[in-house]
Amino acid sequence: MNFTGIIIGVATFLIIGLFHPIVIKAEYYFGVKCWWVFALAGVITVALSLLVENLLISTLLAVFGASSFWSIGEIFEQRKRVEKGWFPKRPEKK
Repeated sequence: MNFTGIIIGVATFLIIGLFHPIVIKAEYYFGVKCWWVFALAGVITVALSLLVENLLISTLLAVFGASSFWSIGEIFEQRKRVEKGWFPKRPEKK
């Protein structure tokens, strides 16, 4: 039996699930100015996925990279959700 597909599916689900709270916390503490961290993580992991020979690890790196790139848009969407009052806004420092 080959479990590679199931492992990739479960890991993809977990990676995407992990990015939701990361985006929310990143926007809360840093605002949208941290978008470049997601871009850098995406570039690094996608590049690594091209260099790794193991299919499973290469695929998971690519999924992580794609999720990082997706998070760039999501962090700007999160700002809009905060403005609508759907999520708490970080209080201003005094």
